[in-house]
Amino acid sequence: MRLKTTLLKEPKHKELVSCVGWTTADELYSCSEDHQILKWNLLTSETSLVVKLQEDIYPIDLHWFPKTVSGKKQTQAEIFVLTSTDGKFHLASKIGRIEKSVEAHKGAVLAGRWNYDGTALITAGEDGQIKIWSKSGMLRSTLASQGSPVYSVAWGPDSDRILYTSGRQLIIKPLQPSAKVIQWKAHDGVVLKVDWNSVHDLILSGGEDCKYKVWDSFGRLLHSSSSHDYPITSLSWAPDGEVFAVGSFNTLRLCDKTGWSYALEKPNTGSVFSLAWSADGTQLAGACGNGHVIFAHVVEQHWEWKNFVITLTKRRTMQVRNVLNDAVDVLEFRDRVIKASLAYGHLVVATSLQCYVYNSRNWNTPLIFDLKEGTVSLILQAEKHFLLVDGAGLYIFSYEGRLISSPKFPGMRADILNAQCVSLSNDTIAIRDKSDEKVILLFDALTGKALGDGKPLTHKLEVVEIALDQCGPSTERKIALIDKNRDLYLTSVRHLGREPKICKIGSMVHSMAWNDAANILCGIQDNQFTVWYYPSVVFTDKELLPKTLYIKDGSEFSRAPHILNYVGTKVTLRQGDGSLVYSSVLPYPALLHEYSTSARWEDALRLCRFAKDQSLWACLAGMAMANRELTTAEMAYAAIGELPRVQYINFIKEQPSKESSLAHMLMFSGQVQEAEATLLQAALIYQAIQINIDLFNWERALELAVKHKTHVDTVLAYREKFLQKFGRKETNKRFLQYSEGVEVDWEKIQAKIEMELSKEREKAASLSVRSSVTSRR
Repeated sequence: MRLKTTLLKEPKHKELVSCVGWTTADELYSCSEDHQILKWNLLTSETSLVVKLQEDIYPIDLHWFPKTVSGKKQTQAEIFVLTSTDGKFHLASKIGRIEKSVEAHKGAVLAGRWNYDGTALITAGEDGQIKIWSKSGMLRSTLASQGSPVYSVAWGPDSDRILYTSGRQLIIKPLQPSAKVIQWKAHDGVVLKVDWNSVHDLILSGGEDCKYKVWDSFGRLLHSSSSHDYPITSLSWAPDGEVFAVGSFNTLRLCDKTGWSYALEKPNTGSVFSLAWSADGTQLAGACGNGHVIFAHVVEQHWEWKNFVITLTKRRTMQVRNVLNDAVDVLEFRDRVIKASLAYGHLVVATSLQCYVYNSRNWNTPLIFDLKEGTVSLILQAEKHFLLVDGAGLYIFSYEGRLISSPKFPGMRADILNAQCVSLSNDTIAIRDKSDEKVILLFDALTGKALGDGKPLTHKLEVVEIALDQCGPSTERKIALIDKNRDLYLTSVRHLGREPKICKIGSMVHSMAWNDAANILCGIQDNQFTVWYYPSVVFTDKELLPKTLYIKDGSEFSRAPHILNYVGTKVTLRQGDGSLVYSSVLPYPALLHEYSTSARWEDALRLCRFAKDQSLWACLAGMAMANRELTTAEMAYAAIGELPRVQYINFIKEQPSKESSLAHMLMFSGQVQEAEATLLQAALIYQAIQINIDLFNWERALELAVKHKTHVDTVLAYREKFLQKFGRKETNKRFLQYSEGVEVDWEKIQAKIEMELSKEREKAASLSVRSSVTSRR
């Protein structure tokens, strides 16, 4: 990825250009100390004078009133705020007429910014004050007052906090008076510029120490650049938060959100005092110290999938290269490319007006449909369909271009959704709720309606990243989530009326991805690369989980690697310095998943015998138990030396009826309540009581016996035996109460148990005879 810059031979402004701002994707306004506001049309390459300001107005900062709020277009006339050196800010219309001038500060007004929904304006002054104004220009409050000038200010993602500079310090001040202020030393020189991105909550700062830095919203340093030759005079996040631009003297740099640099340009601009991205994030404009306005376009983005490499060579041209035969196709578009995604054999390209869908088997005839808005900020793909996110909402389209659904929920802000907080599979969409980050909203991909009873999934901590698995039936869909503590959890998406079981499967996990063809999960865990061959085993046999892992030392990866994708047997990782590295995973686990899904248990056993890998045997044991394939499970557990489990599986096989076998399988997986419910439903009261006795759930065993008026003496007898073994006396009031009127006779109890079991055997035998007769008919 790099910047393609455009600079006119002669500057249009006669003096330093102080600020720039986009009205549309192809129209820009620039303000200069020559008192002129110019309008630049990029389609026609024309520049026209909007207005000549009064001689005493020297502009410093310009910010357009937000066009869309939560997907709805603003009805208010297009206005912008212009701050100047005379201590005033001016609300000006698109034609340049100054609607209102407000005395705001003593000395220059150094920054003016609308919040995200346009309900408030903040100004920062040379007098060290920060003031909040209504959109009509009425003073609401003075938020801060300090001794040094405030050079730059930014709104927090929810417009509830303010970030501002204070000498070498950065300060985050919430609007609520009682909330805690965060303050930290950010640079070794005065901080000149800040920006705060609403998509992933990251902060940029640049200062006179000639460095730019990336921070999280708690003031923790994520990246610090090496020292430049000159102070950092401007910086700006792209709208989607994936990249940012940095400006200095004769310097323009494009950086990744993690801080490393994609491209460095050295144009003849003087200092770049202001940078602004177009709403679609494809173009950048800079206000230059020598009177120029510099324009830059993002080109040479790369997308990879299997044997295809796609490069955006120009704004409207892509090159497709098949590395197997070196065949090259060139794709031309009518409008400029904004976003693209390549996966599952399809390339989806969003331009400013249309969406193109290509099949990797045929690059000549794309499917094309029109878009409502030209600001697509995210494309996610699944095997059967893809998701588009723009400023107005979320849309699921089939690869034939048909709109399938458009999920909606209260408080939806589509403009701040990113790949970490949205996930898509063939049947489900998962979205982390921005208003409460502990909540994950789940929708049916085909209808757009909330899943099940509409109750979202709630975790105990804030969720950082979510990912849905991609394979298997919708009833078994799982979601992996990383929370604020960097713990990795797995849970079921569809849980019929029950509380979802959320199981922890890893800790210190910084990045994760599901495989595209099997439900195998990989992640960066602390300083190692981990693959969970069969993460769902945590629901069947938790103790098998550590045996189903593949762990590789992460020392070959540099600082903070991030997983981009996991396709086939290849995992693509981006390192902290921006370089791509690849790690391969054995093909056997994916093959085992395939055999398990198609119930080819003999083939699965053959594969494990061939591979001679303990982790594969452990996976097979878990898969077989999950599918109630006891013979295969017995062999797999025997291969990994789990003899107690082999004995228990034999015990399950010996059960007289299907119901009791099923109940003990549920017991095997730790689902005690479900096992008990299964037995009670089949009227196997003794068995239900017995499993509670085996687990020393004495209270529950007695409760069942009393409720069903049977085997009270059995419970008391086992309880007495248990206490005698430990030399203890009965202290439980309920047991003392019932033991008074009940005589314990072990012979009678044994006879009663034997009779119960023989009845169960007879019942099971008669059912099997009946079913075989029915099948013959």
